[in-house]
Amino acid sequence: MATDYKNTLNLPRTAFPMKANLVQKEQELLNFWEKNNTYQKMQEKDMSKVYILHDGPPYANGHIHLGHALNKILKDIIVKYKSMQGYYSPYVPGWDCHGLPIEHQVDKESNKLQVTSNKLTDKEKTEILLKKRQLCREYALKFVDIQRKEFQRLGVFGDWGKPYLTMTYSYEASIVREFCKFVGNGYVYKGKKPVHWCPSCITALADAEVEYADKESPSVYVKFKVKNPSLLTVNGSLSTVSFVIWTTTPWTIPANMALALHPQLIYRLVKINGKGLIIAEDLIKDCMEKTGYKEGSYSVSEGRWTGAELQGIACLHPWIDREVKTITGEHVTLEQGTGVVHTAPGHGEDDYEMALKYNLEVFAPVDQKGLFTEDVKEFEGQHVFKTNAAIIEKLKGINALLGDAGKVTHSYPHCWRCKKPVIFRATEQWFISMEKHDLRKNALAEIENVRWVPAWGQDRISGMVKNRPDWCISRQRSWGVPIALFQCKKCKEFVVDKMVLDKIVQEVEAKGTDVWFEKLPAELLPLGYKCPKCSSSEFTKERDILDVWFDSGVSHAAVMEADERLSWPADMYLEGSDQHRGWFQSALLASTGTRSRAPYRAVLTHGFVVDGQGKKMSKSQGNVISPEEIINKHGAEILRLWVSAADYREDMRISKEILDRLVEAYRKIRNTCRFMLGNLYDYDPETAIKKDALLEIDRHAMSLLQSLIKKAGRAYEEFAFHEVFHSIYNFCVTEMSAFYLDVLKDRLYTFKADSGERKAAQWVLYQILTSLTKMMAPALPFTAEEIWQHLEKDRVQGFKGSRVQGEESIFLSSFPVVNEEFYDKNLEEKWGALLKIRDEVNKALEIKRQEKFIGNSLEAKVVLYVNEVNYAVLKEQETFLPALFIVSRAEILKETTRTEGVYKSPEINGLVVSVSKAEGGKCERCWSWSTSVGEHEAHPSVCGKCFGVLKA
Repeated sequence: MATDYKNTLNLPRTAFPMKANLVQKEQELLNFWEKNNTYQKMQEKDMSKVYILHDGPPYANGHIHLGHALNKILKDIIVKYKSMQGYYSPYVPGWDCHGLPIEHQVDKESNKLQVTSNKLTDKEKTEILLKKRQLCREYALKFVDIQRKEFQRLGVFGDWGKPYLTMTYSYEASIVREFCKFVGNGYVYKGKKPVHWCPSCITALADAEVEYADKESPSVYVKFKVKNPSLLTVNGSLSTVSFVIWTTTPWTIPANMALALHPQLIYRLVKINGKGLIIAEDLIKDCMEKTGYKEGSYSVSEGRWTGAELQGIACLHPWIDREVKTITGEHVTLEQGTGVVHTAPGHGEDDYEMALKYNLEVFAPVDQKGLFTEDVKEFEGQHVFKTNAAIIEKLKGINALLGDAGKVTHSYPHCWRCKKPVIFRATEQWFISMEKHDLRKNALAEIENVRWVPAWGQDRISGMVKNRPDWCISRQRSWGVPIALFQCKKCKEFVVDKMVLDKIVQEVEAKGTDVWFEKLPAELLPLGYKCPKCSSSEFTKERDILDVWFDSGVSHAAVMEADERLSWPADMYLEGSDQHRGWFQSALLASTGTRSRAPYRAVLTHGFVVDGQGKKMSKSQGNVISPEEIINKHGAEILRLWVSAADYREDMRISKEILDRLVEAYRKIRNTCRFMLGNLYDYDPETAIKKDALLEIDRHAMSLLQSLIKKAGRAYEEFAFHEVFHSIYNFCVTEMSAFYLDVLKDRLYTFKADSGERKAAQWVLYQILTSLTKMMAPALPFTAEEIWQHLEKDRVQGFKGSRVQGEESIFLSSFPVVNEEFYDKNLEEKWGALLKIRDEVNKALEIKRQEKFIGNSLEAKVVLYVNEVNYAVLKEQETFLPALFIVSRAEILKETTRTEGVYKSPEINGLVVSVSKAEGGKCERCWSWSTSVGEHEAHPSVCGKCFGVLKA
């Protein structure tokens, strides 16, 4: 009867499961971190090294989506890495709590809370307003709590019990205080300017609140008759001469005040049926084709004028009794149209700039709901978008339409909230000047001092700041921080007295911004206060609220400066690439305008989440995947792996197939770690091993580890987390599982438990596993912590745990550092060559396995016929070759001419491999084949090596 030698082997022992069961295990680890105050203990560092990542506040509305998860996980990776590097790196999460989305939700749920009725008294309006604000506050708090739990479930560490909220009294006071600084420094003014206006939400929008989407619009060419056509007649008389404009917004024609030409462009007179048209020379053919005129049906006169020569010509509005003149501007281009630009200063930015230059009326006959006012009697009360067809018909009827080119699809601004098209509309708004005190120039200079990741972010934000208009900071809504300014009833001056502004800040700090709406001016102003200009004591309060981008923009002051946990400026702001025109920009302006420098040292941006085909996710497409869905199926760790594995600088694809591939990659990493854990059950971390006690293959593995630490550390520092993942994955799968650990099995399992060779192997495994786990920890905290705990749990009686004492969590340990003693580039190159030979031997063995000549590779003997160079490399390792190739015997011979029954390597010149059956019998203990099997009476079925172990 055969003897069972299984109990004489050192087989792996670990309670670390092969099947992760992440969904359940993650909750246990979350509880572990909370119970042990792990985050708080991570902050117990001296302040010699500080790294502050300032959280850009997500909006407190709805459940988190994958974009939120991506953002928070990236931040968490950085904070955990920096903390393990020895930095004091607190993470204070925040939420944006004011604004339109929350107000809209409250309006939906409480439609009685409208304050627009003229039948209500001021007191009733105030009561309704305050009730609405209270409901908004409750709504925001509800979703702060929901999102907080969802973010924590992702394994994100932070001071979740003490977040910052833009609606707390202290934060609101900071908003008012920062606004008052801008007022005091003369940046703030009130003016009538065209701004993006949402007729559906009935409010002005900042640039950052505008999204661009395709919209179908009419494309029409309209004639404006010249008052005195003889001025432009060439070679004969013409009944009329008209300048031709092109527009996709016919509804703005009632507001036309001028026609803009480029001063240097050449304009020609086009003749059709005794009538003349003025069009830019380079656009004549395109214009005539699109309006239905073929070549030959019109002629171009000999006359040529520059735009400058045509300036000041009086024209007639197509149907309104109004004279409009030609003007010149650099904004006119030859990209499309006619080279003559319809100018309506009340409905366009360039148009408005022309109005300032030429003293044109800023006329916008459109109300807050997008309806024409009584100033356009014919269309009064009609929505502007719905009048396009009627206006086109009107132009046809009066022969002012050169041609209708049908519809064009173009990128058009839409409201970020309701997703409906917006309009440009001139209204009275509050602005921060970009030119006062060189705010634009200073902001552009500060951009140069910031590290932008990716680097193209610098050009992007620079271009935006360079070309942006003044910052429209007022909103005509209820839920937000008021523009806390008083206006004198008598002389209409706004009060900018520092004493008054300071008192308002104090009131808000004590009672919140509701106090502005609750109290009368006399109750808020200092006792007996009089207007500095006219001495009147009667004042009104400004009713508009501040742009929520100002709210979040001043977080550098409200949080980083005011919170004792943090410091100013931040080392890092990290958000999606859309924030170049959002938070990054508002924070830059808010800080530069009051402190003359950027609030951040570095800015990192990530792309958007798209589906597996690269398409935007939307409910209508049915391609939305929620974080909850992924977590419930795979665990948050797989979501974190997705964030770590892809290059976040581009848009990030996600799909079931992508997640399945990541699950498989995760399994391989986990099993590699499990193997190492299983072979450390009887290892004492205090075991001292000298370098010369290691086999060369062990020193090679240690060198590979040092290379990995270098690569991973460099990648973390560069925020290239996908490089960290791929380096770790390749190390685990290729360098460890497929090679080193495979070769190590015989030594770990069959050698004497306390032999020097086995202890040396365990020492190497311990170095690799602890370092590898620490490198994984920022990205894969659940798995890293689980491994860390098992280093302690898996010990057997009589052995200490394989973990450094006092480091109860991996996050209280330090990131590994390179041990230069073991870094050996030459050794890696040498073993790289050996591994290539090993790969070729494996191919030869696989051929014989397919032929059923052998089963297990240990049944084989291999003979390698090699050239002089490879002979020298292999001869040095001759006694180790059977272990390296996992065969029972290996020989090396110099080159052969033999071609039959051998494998000739196509990869390595001069390498031929012969595979034959190993001599002797199979050892029942180690499974190798040896002629020494049967030589030992006490154990006749084992080889000499195993007999030596058993005898001892």
